[in-house]
Amino acid sequence: MKVTVYIPTPFRQMTGNRASIEVPGETIAEVLDNLDQQFPGVHDLIYSAQHKIPAHINIYVNNQEISALNGDATALASGDQVAIIPAISGGAGDDDSSTASAAAGGALTAEQVTRYSRHIIMPQVGSAGQRKILGSKVLMVGAGGLGSPVALYLALAGVGTLGIVDFDVVDLTNLQRQILHQNDDIGRPKVDSAKETLNAYNPDVNVVTHEAPLTSDNAMEIIGQYDIVVNGADNFPARYLVNDACVFLKKPLVDGSILLFEGQATVYKPGAGCYRCLFPAPPPPGLVPSCAEAGVLGALCGLVGSIQASETLKLILGIGDSLNGRLLIVDALGMDMRLLRLRRDPNCVVCGDNPTVTELIDYDAFCGGASTGANAAAQVGA
Repeated sequence: MKVTVYIPTPFRQMTGNRASIEVPGETIAEVLDNLDQQFPGVHDLIYSAQHKIPAHINIYVNNQEISALNGDATALASGDQVAIIPAISGGAGDDDSSTASAAAGGALTAEQVTRYSRHIIMPQVGSAGQRKILGSKVLMVGAGGLGSPVALYLALAGVGTLGIVDFDVVDLTNLQRQILHQNDDIGRPKVDSAKETLNAYNPDVNVVTHEAPLTSDNAMEIIGQYDIVVNGADNFPARYLVNDACVFLKKPLVDGSILLFEGQATVYKPGAGCYRCLFPAPPPPGLVPSCAEAGVLGALCGLVGSIQASETLKLILGIGDSLNGRLLIVDALGMDMRLLRLRRDPNCVVCGDNPTVTELIDYDAFCGGASTGANAAAQVGA
């Protein structure tokens, strides 16, 4: 009996760049053992030294987590689909008033009617929806690979207040994918370059810049000013910091991450799960490379970022089915997309029934790095 195993991009160096492999086995454990027989070393990427599947790796059978089944003893049937999903660093209409700002006061101007005409003629948007967009406040964490397309499309859509938090400067290596910045911006703070670009496209948008590392000391104050947070961070301390702050402040989080040819995107609504439900603990330092170490296809940033922008606008408008409760996996190399179900973990230490983490912590230390006095979590965009 054989099943098909989906191999994530970061692991494909061990499998000759193959995205899916037929592997024999009657349980998940047997399949993983047989996979390691074919490609020695894969086993060590999936299991810890204690022969446990660590918290930074999820395994699905036919889109259901094995932690909700029987772990690696889960029985398989011929033709089953198994997906190995590691954490990567470098994310019918629910009308939730907490996810959409009140409509901006007053009627649209004649210029706005023209500018946003392609939105207004859509029955799902209309003039009332466009006023909601104009009255919304969205924070973009990072002005890099993901932050660039997200911020650009939100600005073009007319998001009234768009916050950008980033403390990095534009580098020549950024220009392969970070479309907010141009050659003349090299050496400038990314938030300045981003604001200039966004207002050049749409002067309606109030671009608020936060040129500072997002830390445990300032995250609650910065994030608290916005309705929705979009995460474009490329490191695990920032991902956990943003997640926890959004849980405590009851802010929806539109999450995305990219590496090599693979991207992930989902939405976490208040009370309906969080990043820690999916990945309770980060991978050991150095195990998952950053985009700077492993690389990323520039166009993939636009693909995943556009998905994040679409999800953000749907939240503002209160329309459609969001990615809340679902994880979208994008494999650009094979142009394969798959949706996996996510569930709120009642034992989650942050959003569970009896949370044990009730305030922001030192996220550098939590993720295995050196602790800093300011608990800095750099959010340089991928």
